[in-house]
Amino acid sequence: MPFFNLPIDISDFSPGYIFTDLLIGVLGVIGTLMIHGTVVNRLLMRFDQYSIEHIEDKKYNWVFVQFYFSFIRIALVHVFEIYVWGVYLAVLGFLPNLVKAVLFAGSCYTTIGFVEDVLPYGRKSLAFYIALSGFFCLAWTTSAMIDMTQTYKAAWRKKYEGKKFFIL
Repeated sequence: MPFFNLPIDISDFSPGYIFTDLLIGVLGVIGTLMIHGTVVNRLLMRFDQYSIEHIEDKKYNWVFVQFYFSFIRIALVHVFEIYVWGVYLAVLGFLPNLVKAVLFAGSCYTTIGFVEDVLPYGRKSLAFYIALSGFFCLAWTTSAMIDMTQTYKAAWRKKYEGKKFFIL
């Protein structure tokens, strides 16, 4: 059926699905961002606190170790958030197989798209909300890592100030 003489098919348009998906998706995004913000900000503050102590004690190598451990922890937060989305989809009954739900959530969250769209009819737009949360969380992580890199560089400069070393 043409819509204003445009070749747009709206025969399967259902406001019920759209508003339900909107509610479910927005709740998922908010939940994911709350988890991410809480954990990543805590990790960032912990990194800053330990780095300041290590720089004052001239234990610069511990700043580097703390940097890499923090990076690994933040990466694990993203994995956890993918699992949260997968469990969310499974609990709502959209994907009864938890493994498929987690793989689908990971595919959408990272926006790689390596898994086909396995959501049932009427729930396809949830992929957008998973991807949206992934965009925001990955951007937040990038911001945190840039901040942490400044501290890393400061420790590096302190460790090697006045020394000559080769840069590859």
